[in-house]
Amino acid sequence: MKCTAVFLLLAAAFALPVVHGDTGGSAAGDFGPPQGEPIKAILTSPPLVPPPTHRNYPAKVIVDLEVREIEKDISEGVKYTFWTFGGTVPGSFIRVRQGDTVEFHLKNHPDDKMPHNIDLHAVTGPGGGAASSFTAPGHQSQFTFKALNAGLYVYHCATAPVGMHVANGMYGLILVEPPGGLPEVNREYYVMQGDFYTVGKYREKGTQPFDMQKAIDENPTYVLFNGSEGALLGDKALPAKVGDTVRLYVGNGGPNLTSNFHVIGEIFDKVYTEGGTHYQENVQTTMVPAGGSAIVEFHMEVPGTSIIVDHALFRAFNKGALGMIKTEGPENKAVYSGKEVDSAYLGDKAVSAAPVAAAASASASGALTLRQQVDAGRALFNGTCSVCHQSGGEGLANVFPPLAKSDFLAADLNRAIGIVLNGRSGAVTVNGQDFNSVMPPMSQLNDDEVAHILTFVLNSWGNPGGQISPEKVTEVRATTVRPKGAAR
Repeated sequence: MKCTAVFLLLAAAFALPVVHGDTGGSAAGDFGPPQGEPIKAILTSPPLVPPPTHRNYPAKVIVDLEVREIEKDISEGVKYTFWTFGGTVPGSFIRVRQGDTVEFHLKNHPDDKMPHNIDLHAVTGPGGGAASSFTAPGHQSQFTFKALNAGLYVYHCATAPVGMHVANGMYGLILVEPPGGLPEVNREYYVMQGDFYTVGKYREKGTQPFDMQKAIDENPTYVLFNGSEGALLGDKALPAKVGDTVRLYVGNGGPNLTSNFHVIGEIFDKVYTEGGTHYQENVQTTMVPAGGSAIVEFHMEVPGTSIIVDHALFRAFNKGALGMIKTEGPENKAVYSGKEVDSAYLGDKAVSAAPVAAAASASASGALTLRQQVDAGRALFNGTCSVCHQSGGEGLANVFPPLAKSDFLAADLNRAIGIVLNGRSGAVTVNGQDFNSVMPPMSQLNDDEVAHILTFVLNSWGNPGGQISPEKVTEVRATTVRPKGAAR
């Protein structure tokens, strides 16, 4: 028997300390039969993580997990039917110890429409449990495996068409602790990225079905943390305190994209690359492959909001891959003297989304009022337009023309809609002053958002008032001349 295996067996028997990373691999991961009474696994919904096992012996761990097909918000006013493990995207977090024997029970809720199964990357054996767990609605299955390798592993559905099941949210993480456990930290959170494919455009309201061709073409509508836009924003931000060491268990369900995981304003002290047992230090951005994971740790030195992104930045700011860590505590001006929130990074997520949600609900019922549209437009303007045009619509002298009391804006509302959608460059005269700058196209905004923003502007800062409907924006979008090949 190898020396490493002997040491680990002694450690298991006598509770000797084991250095994290010295796990021996699967050949040395069998610490014998389970000891003691069976233990029912504590499962948690994201972003929460079960407590450490705090065991120095292998146990029989029973995992009960139910598949649910449920309609939930993927974005404000946008419904999507998710296929889930445990009712959440990602699925319930599972935590066991290396050497444990896991008895896995998979249930498929009677109201579900599809059969499902589970492939756990922590399983040593063909299919990762998939062949043993094919489960029809209203049925359950059971199989057993021994967790031989320490690490952080993805699990997912593997029922054909596999990509579709994963794209609908059927993935999660299972942590197999090394024999000595992981070093203690102050806070642990569960964050998992996924790419989603809807028939409608980004933030197009209503119930959106899955688009198989977009998925095949690897052209996601949304790229999200924890299954919805806003899952880790605002009052759902991850809390921390100055002085905390934070550990994130990061996964990527895919099914297609590789994540470029980054926390703006933090440097990862440790990254356990690809969920393995050895770490790299002082990392800015770490790649997490589809079907892969990473464990990242960092120390909170100053208060404020740290922003979680996929650093493929259009995914962050135009497809939804944004989250927050809000840290409270005393300032440390020697480390950082900057402001608390940078709205240029957060965009419209820097302000409350409640007015936008209220307008979407009212619009769906045919009862949208001018006040609701103005309130929604104010929130969207402050997150999308105010950096250049300023919060009071005054613009920037000799750079960006004013929107306040704008004779140019009010003269042609169709032109105003077209400029928002297509942008404009070159000379323009506003309120008797000449400007020569660039307005980038904002065609990523949906028709509701463009209508709300312009209605807010028309009813603010001395402008003449008026109301622009989403239908009018749809009409202008359809008829405006776009560069050849440009998306609408």
